[in-house]
Amino acid sequence: MSIPTVDVVRVQSPVSETKLGLLPLVALVVGSMIGGGVFSLPQNMAKGASPGAVMIGWLITGVGMLALAFVYQSLSTRKPALDAGPYAYARAGFGDFVGFNSAWGYWLSAWIGNVSYVVLIFGALSYFFPAFGAEGNTWQAIVGASILLWATHALILMGIRQAAIINVLTTIAKLAPIVLFIALVAIAFRLPTFRLDLWGTETPALGNILTQVKSTMLVTLWVFIGIEGASVYSARAAKRADIGRATIIGFVIALAAYLAVSLLSFGIMSQPELAGLPAAASMANVLEKIAGPWGSVVVRIGLVVSVAGAFLSWTLFAAEIPYRAAKEGMLPDIFAVENSKGSPSGALWITNLLVQAFLILTFFANSTYLALFFIASTAILVPYVLSGAYALKLAISGEAYGPGEARGRDLFTGAIATVYGCWLIYAAGPNYLLMCALLYVLGVPVYWWARHARAEKPFSGLEALLAAAIGLAAVVAGYLMWIGAISAL
Repeated sequence: MSIPTVDVVRVQSPVSETKLGLLPLVALVVGSMIGGGVFSLPQNMAKGASPGAVMIGWLITGVGMLALAFVYQSLSTRKPALDAGPYAYARAGFGDFVGFNSAWGYWLSAWIGNVSYVVLIFGALSYFFPAFGAEGNTWQAIVGASILLWATHALILMGIRQAAIINVLTTIAKLAPIVLFIALVAIAFRLPTFRLDLWGTETPALGNILTQVKSTMLVTLWVFIGIEGASVYSARAAKRADIGRATIIGFVIALAAYLAVSLLSFGIMSQPELAGLPAAASMANVLEKIAGPWGSVVVRIGLVVSVAGAFLSWTLFAAEIPYRAAKEGMLPDIFAVENSKGSPSGALWITNLLVQAFLILTFFANSTYLALFFIASTAILVPYVLSGAYALKLAISGEAYGPGEARGRDLFTGAIATVYGCWLIYAAGPNYLLMCALLYVLGVPVYWWARHARAEKPFSGLEALLAAAIGLAAVVAGYLMWIGAISAL
């Protein structure tokens, strides 16, 4: 399949972009953060922690992610000329090659993660249609996933605004069963059940409180991925201030949902009971206990809708980031092609053709895909660290601040976001960061090609050293994986 060029125009052409208001931007943030993870929270949290430890874990995570939300809010107004958030901030703060790597890692993580979303959708549908298989990688599931992929592709080609409106609707639809769950569980909540072994002292297998808190934070590690959603689409925002507002509103909605789902469940079933539930869609089992079989069905339908909405959000992100980077010469021009509707058609075609190829890979070699997915997941954390570090750099230098303007809050939030981002990478596993070099090294010749095509010097001295370091890390990672010293599975 080739990329059609009949209806496309180059980025220099005057294509008008329909701007997005506050609601679509909020939906992008919420829609990308709330996917399938929330439906597994009751079991995921309880398997390694007591209710008291879960509360502490959410408190720490909430502070760290709130700091990152404030970072994106501040940068969106202090640096209004910078679009596509994580990529633009990394480039402005640390140079072209670092910016490229931020865009490259984000893009890889987004589209490889999208494969898992469509597989998960049809795995969830197997509850109703067994032919799709629990893993979502039967031939029937791959065909269904491919149809969904190209239907989403066609929707986005019709225009970003239309896709954003559909995303608003799917976000509302995905929140409906979550709100229903919270309401019913809150009514049935029993404080004595919640207080049973509140700190896990009667369950030695959980370990001490520090061990339990770490367990909860490993679960919360991924649930806020997507907090940068409004920032990614900053160039298409009707008002610059809406980017920051959408980020904070989206964060509050997601945090409230996560807190309620995970904590209220402890008032319905004890920690050992929750830990013993099937990991996938454990919300369904909790609701079934108080509402009967229909509760399970509602939650499972909600899971399908939620993941489908997240798939749409991340497809938008996976096209927008390389599109913006290509417009600035960081990626080859093919990524910067847009159609007559103003959609990033070049980046979208490349992205979804790769998703299709990897869907087929899941059918023939699911373990190979899973290994790449675990590696690529870590790559998306690096742009978070760079965003926090850029905000901290601006606050220290005073750039973008008026004379005598207070910088204390931004110094604090920038430092917290940077430290928390580094912790996220450490928690995800240093080995995964090393293995990320195998993906980043693939981008080095792509970057050279893009710069060479514009007759620009590809690397400065420091950038050449960084490229060499990435290459060396890739060789080391490849060797360690070959001898079995490290593994992605």
